[in-house]
Amino acid sequence: MFNFSSLLALVLVAQLVAAAPCDIYASGGTPCVAAHSTTRALFSAYSGSLYQVQRASDSGTVNIAPLSAGGVANAAAQDSFCAGTTCVITTIFDQTGRSNHLTQAPAGGAAGGPDLLAAADGAPVTLNGQKAYGVFISPGSGYRNDKTNGIATGDAAEGLYAVFDGTHFNGGCCFDYGNAEVSADDTGNGHMEAIYFGTGTGFGTGTGSGPWVLADLENGLFTSPNTSGVTASNPTITERFVTAVVKGQPGNNWAVRGGNAQSGSLATFYSGVRPSNGYNPMKKEGAIILGIGGDNSDSSQGTFYEGVMTSGFPSDATENSVQANVVAAKYAITSITSGPALAVGSSVSFHVTTPGFTTRVIAHTGTTVNTQVISSSDTSALRLSASWNVIAGLANTQCVSFESRDTPGSFIRHSGFELFVNANDGSKLFHEDATYCPQAGLNGQGNSIRSWSFPTHYFRHFNAILYAASNGGPSDFDATASFINDVSFVVSAGLA
Repeated sequence: MFNFSSLLALVLVAQLVAAAPCDIYASGGTPCVAAHSTTRALFSAYSGSLYQVQRASDSGTVNIAPLSAGGVANAAAQDSFCAGTTCVITTIFDQTGRSNHLTQAPAGGAAGGPDLLAAADGAPVTLNGQKAYGVFISPGSGYRNDKTNGIATGDAAEGLYAVFDGTHFNGGCCFDYGNAEVSADDTGNGHMEAIYFGTGTGFGTGTGSGPWVLADLENGLFTSPNTSGVTASNPTITERFVTAVVKGQPGNNWAVRGGNAQSGSLATFYSGVRPSNGYNPMKKEGAIILGIGGDNSDSSQGTFYEGVMTSGFPSDATENSVQANVVAAKYAITSITSGPALAVGSSVSFHVTTPGFTTRVIAHTGTTVNTQVISSSDTSALRLSASWNVIAGLANTQCVSFESRDTPGSFIRHSGFELFVNANDGSKLFHEDATYCPQAGLNGQGNSIRSWSFPTHYFRHFNAILYAASNGGPSDFDATASFINDVSFVVSAGLA
């Protein structure tokens, strides 16, 4: 017997999958006025540029578009363009046609910028099995647009959603996406309305230790009107991919929502009146920020995949349909390492490939990591100083950490971008500083050892000392000359 209801349900599902988030918002009467993503098109008909990358070798740039209209980003085009060098994301294009593009954040009241740019390949993922890259924000990085078109100002209604990495966060100020001051300075309570993700405290929080989806309304991260205490309806996030929602409208009303970006529906963490003391009516200014606070506070970290800002206050039903679309995109993890595998449980040594220095290996003298000429005829103690146990990454088990063979419990970690051998103190910061993601050697030999927490930075020998160096930067050890050779090492069995 023909079942019309089942057929109608299938048609509705097909329409939902075919639509993209901004099509859904438009159907709900709250169109996107900014749409940013490095992973996919957010309109079903969009085939323009998603983002731009710049390579260090010649400062050349290329715009990355979807593979097809409404589709996933062409990651292969980026990989080809950036082969044998390093690349950063210079622009995240606005897909609405309003030119609300995000570029390098300038100096602001809290940080003297301009901020750093994100590594183009720091956050690989797949969407429905197709590779793409997110925006991995390390402390000191950020994007902004202070001259926007159509973004809500004053107490006007708006909605925001974003998809983040639920495992990449800290308590620094402020991993935000949304509406901020046009002056890049703190102009008072209620001058922002942005999604915040992290463990920032000092105001009201959710349950547990975090991270949480909160709203940055300037001079406060809120999950309810409470300026202190715990909001029981806002949980600690445990998902790898998280959908985060903040929205506000005149009449003293706003909401915070969230959910698992891989399955299920959105939950409403709070809906009701705004905090007192200057948050009603709102005084939004209409700039757009990513990865920073409104005054360019840039000590936060997190990963952004996609997000939009709307004109008008979206209904829960509209947002629920957007969530279903995000789930249908099938975000998933993929390998963040490449090149010769460094097997967990093995003992390794790192041999320099820079011409003129190939007799040297990475070793340590006390806490200082350096390069030395060490051979099989040297003492066992010296050979042990150049041997490293490979263990699962302390901060991310997709990557690795390197334990000193002669100082058990101590690991190579970066501090001030110099490498040291320090005892594991068990802290989140230490674990992140001591986690590295091996890549295929940039000069075609062996491996380049990239920092997990600062993916623009690699093991580099410079004047016989080891640094976590970037390919061009403020320090002498960031010099571009010889960078590609200096960060490439042949990995062999441990010397002892």
